[in-house]
Amino acid sequence: MSSRKQLVEFLREWDRGGAAARSHMLEVFVGRSLGETGPELELRFAQAASLFLARLTAWVRLHYMFGTYLGLQLRAVSVFLSASNSHRYLTEFLEVGGVLTLLEILNQKQIKDEDKTEALRLLQIISNAGRKYKEFICENFGVRAIVECLAKSTSVDTKETASVLLESLAHGNYKYQKQVYKGLVALLQCTSPTAQQLALQNLRTAHKIVNSAHPKIIEPLLNMLKSLNLEVQYEAIELIRDLMAYDEVKPALLKGLVALLKPVKKEPQQYQILKDPERINMTASLPVFIQQAAAAKAIRMLSQGSSQLSHDLLHHDVMHHLLYAMGNREHADSQKQACLALKQFVHTHPVLEGHVQAAMGVTLFDLFMNNPEALYMKMNDIQADILVSNKTNISEGVLGKLLLGVPPSNTGNMGTQGECEFSL
Repeated sequence: MSSRKQLVEFLREWDRGGAAARSHMLEVFVGRSLGETGPELELRFAQAASLFLARLTAWVRLHYMFGTYLGLQLRAVSVFLSASNSHRYLTEFLEVGGVLTLLEILNQKQIKDEDKTEALRLLQIISNAGRKYKEFICENFGVRAIVECLAKSTSVDTKETASVLLESLAHGNYKYQKQVYKGLVALLQCTSPTAQQLALQNLRTAHKIVNSAHPKIIEPLLNMLKSLNLEVQYEAIELIRDLMAYDEVKPALLKGLVALLKPVKKEPQQYQILKDPERINMTASLPVFIQQAAAAKAIRMLSQGSSQLSHDLLHHDVMHHLLYAMGNREHADSQKQACLALKQFVHTHPVLEGHVQAAMGVTLFDLFMNNPEALYMKMNDIQADILVSNKTNISEGVLGKLLLGVPPSNTGNMGTQGECEFSL
């Protein structure tokens, strides 16, 4: 419709047409115009493409609550916003409240996930346009809307699109990057393993951008070690390793990891008394034991990667706690991971062998040194009880001689930061 007359006819057909007629016009438009530049769109609409964009945006704003043809409408809008040399269209879309409409779409329960995905992709285009556009999204409570969409959506595609958008909002957005960071921390408390995994991945990037870590991340991060999802556990351990570079959280994280090796069992609630006590105990203990095994694995990896961290862990009485975890006959993986972690400390610091042998006894110690991975299969109940009741305590004098020249990290004041504004 390169002529003005054709444009008038097209707009008249749009204005007079119903939803079905307009949807057909949009399908033709998207099919023909996807990937065109701003100048090409202007040529197609006789230098008046803004007239069609205004009508299209108005239709979205007035009818998005119904969800009819919403995905197609948003794809048509993206033709304009994603076109190169299209800053004019982007400005016009923002001026008529386009961003607010997209955020409202994310908040509506009745709107389909695939339509929300299209809205997130449009927000991504806007975010990538520059800092002031990122700030505009954040100023209008965009981070909260995106975080809640990621947490509550049942579509993996929607969650992944929201995750990419949050990462985009964190980059080059100094004014609101901490808001994005706190939103990601809040996501760790949701119940979706996919959302937790994506949040953990984003947090690894966000820490490098913010260049600090908030102490409020410690508890939800350690809780991720309870997850039955191995990918969530992996990302949690990798994030813990990254956080060792931040003194604001390192001492508390190390202390927390060691404490998880010796979990405190909670008493069953009153209403559970009539149920099978063995079943109650097994169900309640499983996440704690999974967390115990994951903590032992994380401790081993931290010790392998840094002699300083190995020293810090020894000051937190890690030897006693690992021996305790080795005696957990209720969870084989806890025993296996604790054995491997303890073997790492003994291998790194041979002088500790005497302390470990004294705690285990000669027979069990020989089995431990020869094949720590299979030790749990050869351990009897008496040996397990001995490990659980061990009194191993590596004195400061021994540690000083053992690690001469490697001073312990400062485990005192961690400082304070602002409160997290998000809760899910």
